[in-house]
Amino acid sequence: MARQIPSEDRTRVPVVTVLASMTGLWLCYLVLTTVRGTILGFEPHAEMLWRRGVVTLVGIGMTILLWAILRLFDDRALWMKILAAVLVAIPISIPIAQTNQWIFADIQRQVEKNYGEERGINIRRDEAGNLLVDIPPERFHDLTGLGVSDEVAAGAPTTVMIAPAPSKVDQWLQVVDIALGRYFLLLAWASLYFAMLAGAQARAAERREERFRSAAKAAELRSLRYQVNPHFLFNTLNSLSALVMTGKTERAETMIQTISTFYRHSLADDPTGDVALTDEFELQRQYLAIEAVRFPDRLAAVFDLPEDLAEARVPGMILQPLVENSVKYAVAPHKAPVTIRIAAREDYGRLAITVEDDGPGASHACDSGFGIGLANVRDRLHARFGNEATVTSGPVDGGYLTEIRIPLVNHG
Repeated sequence: MARQIPSEDRTRVPVVTVLASMTGLWLCYLVLTTVRGTILGFEPHAEMLWRRGVVTLVGIGMTILLWAILRLFDDRALWMKILAAVLVAIPISIPIAQTNQWIFADIQRQVEKNYGEERGINIRRDEAGNLLVDIPPERFHDLTGLGVSDEVAAGAPTTVMIAPAPSKVDQWLQVVDIALGRYFLLLAWASLYFAMLAGAQARAAERREERFRSAAKAAELRSLRYQVNPHFLFNTLNSLSALVMTGKTERAETMIQTISTFYRHSLADDPTGDVALTDEFELQRQYLAIEAVRFPDRLAAVFDLPEDLAEARVPGMILQPLVENSVKYAVAPHKAPVTIRIAAREDYGRLAITVEDDGPGASHACDSGFGIGLANVRDRLHARFGNEATVTSGPVDGGYLTEIRIPLVNHG
């Protein structure tokens, strides 16, 4: 059984665009037929113009009917759309041709009458539709030169039938002849409609693809972000357990309150969204306050955030793995005091953020899995900024430094 596409998921050409295309096509028809009539010297112009206008309006109305039917095939294969247009345009063109024939019928009679008056004869049609010519007696002498004797001319009737009334077949042939031109005009519009539909479907496919890419990127960012939280929670619970086991209850209570504040702050943000750099610095300040409970005499933190960069946007908790690694490898294993410095600056229109420590654990960090946290940061930045983000990390004189560079995007 074929899957039904929900109506809200179908790609449609806007109604205004469709109506504009119909109106434009039939107005072109009106202009071209008027120019053609002017060149051929058809009179009277005003009478012809309003009749062409009526045919144009009927043509627009029948094209709307054609569109209503073709819309049913919007989601079908191209060959089915073409077949539908070829078949449906046949009956649609007939009413247009009949309207054209009906509304110009009296114009045809007027043209015949004018033609006779210009030549001094009366051309008319009888009730049966036969085309007759009433010739005055004095004009019959003109026929003798055409091989008509004086006797015949003298006794010839004054009314001559020059064309019999058209039969039903003749009338339908005239309608078909007119309809053929309107048929190809309808096919031209159908081709235009299919082109507009293909363009709309292509744009819709691009939007869907963009949404899918965005959803995949959001899922990737969310997964990488959630890798941070369990790791941090494991470390903080170990620290809290150590404080309780050693009887440092006041420090443990302070740490619990700080952890509560930290998680209330970090979990309130969208894991796939960006945060202000000042909020990210504040989050790391809270984290280091938690770790300072464990290492009151060994851990110092320095934050350097210029005021004009406070509202710059960064992925939430992007600095967490870097700061956590500094604590793990520079502070925890050693007794010497360590200062962790987090700084931001603008560098040629880009945002540069550094996490640096002066601990002695830099050489041991790479052998103990430091790359896990760094890989997380790199993957998140790549998912968010692509090749516009870079991460560099390595030992420096008297410590270890990691720097990230991302596009500078200010709040709003």
